[in-house]
Amino acid sequence: MYLGAAVAVRLFAELDPATVTWLRQLGAAIMLLAWRRPGRAAWTGRNLRLSALFGLVTALMNLAFYESIARLPLGTAVALEFAGPVLLAALGSRTWRDAGALVLVVAGVLLIADVRWAGSPLGVVFALSAAALWVVYIVLSKRVATAGIGLDALAVGFAVATVALAPIGLRSGPVWGSPRLLVLGIGVGVLATAIPYALDQVVLRRGVGRATFAVLLALMPVTATVTGLVLLGQVPTVAEAVGILAVVVGVALRAREPVRPDPR
Repeated sequence: MYLGAAVAVRLFAELDPATVTWLRQLGAAIMLLAWRRPGRAAWTGRNLRLSALFGLVTALMNLAFYESIARLPLGTAVALEFAGPVLLAALGSRTWRDAGALVLVVAGVLLIADVRWAGSPLGVVFALSAAALWVVYIVLSKRVATAGIGLDALAVGFAVATVALAPIGLRSGPVWGSPRLLVLGIGVGVLATAIPYALDQVVLRRGVGRATFAVLLALMPVTATVTGLVLLGQVPTVAEAVGILAVVVGVALRAREPVRPDPR
C-alpha cells in the first residue's frame, strides 16, 4: 500500500489527485476483473447493490485522502484519518485489556504521525471526510466478507466506481499519450488497492471482528515508517520509535481476542 502511495505522491506533480484516484480505481478494477471473472450472480440483485455501494465508498475514501495529502503533510493527514478506525475500535471495546490496547494504539499513532494542525483548512476537511468514510469501509468490508462475495464484490464494486467516476477520467487526457503515466497510474491501483483490499477480505473472512480489524489497521503507520526508512532513508526519531513500540504492543493485546474461523 505504501509503495503505491509513494508512486501516487510523485504523480501529483503531473496529475491532480482526483485523476490519480480514478486511475487507481481503473487499475484495481482491471486486475480484479481479470482475476476473479465474477459470474452473473455478482452483477444482479442484492450482491450488485452491496458491491456497488462498497466500491463507491472506497473510491470516495481514496479520493478524500489523496485530496488531503495534496494539501497537508502526510503525517498530519494520516493522523486525522486514523480518527475513524480508532473511534470504531473504541466503540467495540469491552474489557480493560481492550481499553489499554486502544490507549496504546492512539498514543502510538499520534507519536508516529506527529500531528500538526497547520496547513489548509480544506485539507483538514478532506482528511476528516476520509476518516468517516474509512469507518463505513470497515463496516461494508465485513458485510461483503461474511456474505461470501468479498473478492467478487471488490471486482464488481471497483468496476462500478470506475464508471461512476468517469467524468474525472475525462480529465486524464495527458495520461493516454504517456505510457509511463498510464503504467504508473494503473500500478497505483494494483499496489494500493487491489492487493491490500483483497488481503482485507481474507482477514475478515477468518472471523476477525470489526473492532479488532480497526485496531490492526493501526499497523499501517508502522509499515509507513519502515517503508520510509528502507526506501527514503527517513530515520525515525526517538518519539517515533516509542510510537512504533506502543502500536505493536497495543495490537498484540487486542489481537488476543479469539478468532472464529469461517465455517464455509
